[in-house]
Amino acid sequence: MKSRRVGPPDGGYGWVVVASAFFAMGLTGAVLKNFGLFFLEIQSHFGVLTSTTSWVSSTTIAMFHIGAPAASALTLRFSQRVVIVVGGVLCTLGMSLASLDINLPWLYLTMGVLEGTGISFSWVPAISMVNHYFSRWRPIAYAIASSGECVLAIVFSPLLKWLIEKYSWQGALLIIGGLQFNLCVCGALMRPLEATRASQTNLKESAEDSAAALPPKKKAVFRCSLLKKPELLLYILFAIFAAAGFFIPTLFLVPFANSLGIDKYWPAFILSVMAVADLVGRLFCGWLANMRLLRNLQLLTMVTMLQGVVLLLLPISHDYWSVLVFALLYGFLFGCMVAIHVTSIVDIVSLEGFDSGLGLFMLFRSIGGFIGPPAGGWLVDQTNNFGAAFYLSGVCLVTSAVFVVLVDRLVQRRKSVEAAGHQTIHYEGDGDTGKIEGLIVAQES
Repeated sequence: MKSRRVGPPDGGYGWVVVASAFFAMGLTGAVLKNFGLFFLEIQSHFGVLTSTTSWVSSTTIAMFHIGAPAASALTLRFSQRVVIVVGGVLCTLGMSLASLDINLPWLYLTMGVLEGTGISFSWVPAISMVNHYFSRWRPIAYAIASSGECVLAIVFSPLLKWLIEKYSWQGALLIIGGLQFNLCVCGALMRPLEATRASQTNLKESAEDSAAALPPKKKAVFRCSLLKKPELLLYILFAIFAAAGFFIPTLFLVPFANSLGIDKYWPAFILSVMAVADLVGRLFCGWLANMRLLRNLQLLTMVTMLQGVVLLLLPISHDYWSVLVFALLYGFLFGCMVAIHVTSIVDIVSLEGFDSGLGLFMLFRSIGGFIGPPAGGWLVDQTNNFGAAFYLSGVCLVTSAVFVVLVDRLVQRRKSVEAAGHQTIHYEGDGDTGKIEGLIVAQES
């Protein structure tokens, strides 16, 4: 019997999935990117050091990453739909309870643990769903979905600033919690791909052929064995250093702008402009990756290195316009990086290992996300200069780019070996003349 396997639809209901992921990533990532607007409010309210306040966002970022393996495992056990709905409930509880303003450790628990876990449970399955629904158009589909983070960040920056002034930061957190309850709607729209494949196949084949067309359920387990791959280990090192770097700017950009005498709504406007640049970067890099002019890992190396250089130069800014220019460059390059750094996992572990690979990637990336903001805050406290945090961020990103170069070399070497393994040389000799001709024949697997 000829075995049939249904590949990714590459369209159809997949675009509904992309739209749902667009809002899921917006209601999570955009909120996280605008945590800087609450930074000074919380710091002045509790009268604590910069490094102490940084632990609120640092805990959120850490739980966002630490919860990724659990989100991946639960996705394989149940479905993306179920996990996203649970994530929406956790996000709503986290922000609503944080608005009670009991004490700073309470914020670590609510804005940190609950909100961070909720973001992870919403974000990871949404990304998984998009990558499984698309193959040929995967880079651009992911770029469109992830751009929800940018579009909503553009809206949230002035909106949250207004909400904080109108209802205080506590009231703003309560309203955000209500908005994040819409993550449950996003989850409801995530139709499991297995069910879609089964319904399409049943119209054409017998029940026996339908069962053959679906992936075996015994394979749907979390694969820790992927850590044996040196490519993934190096990519995890990239993730740690990159996370330590790219979570710092969004947290300290507003305080840095305020330290230059830029006040009122201008710092929030910088975040909005940066979000626009981020959006352009994601769509541009997604389109460029689909053109196949460069390998994903080559492109990732370039944008990560440039992003680090921009952050090293940002502290030389001494006025609003120079800050704006560097923020635009950073936002564009950040968008380019985000557009391909997750889809590149498929190049390293294949689509079958993507869910497990993404969970492991996010888990270890939490180390950088947890250490980066407090380390930046400690440097600010020691130097009394917000620019020190950007120097740390730039160094971390430049270092991370080196690991991507090594990953690319290993992946290309592996592909060369695999290509050679699929070919054998068949020799035909002429007994009279002694002439030998070599013919490369594809080896049957």
